[in-house]
Amino acid sequence: MDYPSLLLENAVSELSKLPGIGKRTALRFALHLLKNDPLVTKQLADSITKLRQEIKFCQVCNSISDSDVCSICSETKRAHSIVCVVENVRDVMAIEHTHQYNGVYHVLGGVISPIEGIGAKDIDIEHLISRIKTTDIEEVIMALPTTVEGDTTSFYINKLLADSSIKVSTIARGVSIGDTIEFADEITLGRSIINRLPFSEMYK
Repeated sequence: MDYPSLLLENAVSELSKLPGIGKRTALRFALHLLKNDPLVTKQLADSITKLRQEIKFCQVCNSISDSDVCSICSETKRAHSIVCVVENVRDVMAIEHTHQYNGVYHVLGGVISPIEGIGAKDIDIEHLISRIKTTDIEEVIMALPTTVEGDTTSFYINKLLADSSIKVSTIARGVSIGDTIEFADEITLGRSIINRLPFSEMYK
């Protein structure tokens, strides 16, 4: 594609690096920004810069937060003895949207994937185990993707907790095999949380 401006070409190149954004969509975004008030572009740029510079990760659950401890971990009315283990913050948002869960979370930041070179030490498992050992946790709910990588991660964490008295459960498989949590509809996801099963029964 021939661009009439090197500045436009550079902007399209950067925008197209975003997930799911091709060159044509990136060009449409860039031209849209050029057509609008310069203040709109400045506000967009400022919000992205501020996001990157000021965002924090909750010291308790590893979720994205504006403060050292996120609003969920700070909420005293939630059941802090139940921890739902998820892959990323999008899964937290999806489960929260069901309004069926009142415990807290732990965001791993990924799942074990040998093919991609991601091992147990590359995600936040060590922090999870330390959290379980130092706080009054009664149940850990595995709400990881229903994929080989998600199951591998669940098995690994369950093995680490095998000698403890912690109840380990997993969401019911109303979520289809191979699905990620964030794309499950809220009714199915909510029922999967409510009807969770002991981990050992799910994988007999």
